[in-house]
Amino acid sequence: MIVVADSGSSKTDWLLDKPGTDPVEYRTDGLNPYFLTEKEIAKKVHDQLPGLVAIANQVTEIYFFGAGCSSPDRHEMVSNALSQVFPKAFISVDSDLLGSAYATCGREKGLCCVLGTGSNISFFDGEDVAEGKHGLGYVLGDEGSGSWLGKALVTDYMYNKMPAAIHDMFRDDYHLDKATIIRNVYQQPRANSYLASFAKFLNKIQHTEYGQHVLNSAFLEFIETNIKSYPQYHQYKCHFVGSIAWHFSDELKRQCSRHHIHVGKIIQKPIDELLPFIRKRNGVM
Repeated sequence: MIVVADSGSSKTDWLLDKPGTDPVEYRTDGLNPYFLTEKEIAKKVHDQLPGLVAIANQVTEIYFFGAGCSSPDRHEMVSNALSQVFPKAFISVDSDLLGSAYATCGREKGLCCVLGTGSNISFFDGEDVAEGKHGLGYVLGDEGSGSWLGKALVTDYMYNKMPAAIHDMFRDDYHLDKATIIRNVYQQPRANSYLASFAKFLNKIQHTEYGQHVLNSAFLEFIETNIKSYPQYHQYKCHFVGSIAWHFSDELKRQCSRHHIHVGKIIQKPIDELLPFIRKRNGVM
């Protein structure tokens, strides 16, 4: 049995490919090795995947694509953690960017962008993703991401920069005060996910002038900082994955059109396209 996983900073989607049946879906917390230790990753997998743990000895292959898995030492951390739960499985660990490229580009060259809790971009040459200078995380980067949008909303709220009606809606939804924000951003783990949790508020206000301003500013920042850093960006399709790209695809497409960017696929979850890709690559149809 084969397991494919796609992990962002907030959540991990899993698919169990069991012969003779439809794939079985699972979900756990995000398993980013920059935020979790090897022991913590193993514990989350063990505790949050009881259905898979029950058949762990029958799992023969695991293909894990994750945020934070861009270096050999982080690969090893995740691989070692998974080996503790699935001792008989061959385990492959790669970056979420490579998984996203497989899910969108297939075997064609192109740019692949992640716009979820965090953000990133890479050029895919048909075989692998080129190492880039982006993906600096929510403190230094993550332009256009859920954490970027959440930060924009929270700071506008605290500085009274929101229109009055929207300010009141935000207050009634979240009941925030300065002490709560400081504690969660600076003293608690997973501050990026905490900030990204406010992005869903944009679903309520995306068609207001203020909502459009926030979204357009986010996507313009991503385009200018990330996409335009590739001189050849006009030559290839630019694909997007992640909840922010998916839910606000109209605004994203409009900004890309203004900058003559050829948008390819926009998908919410790479996992849905990753399993067919892995099957085809491994000669299993």
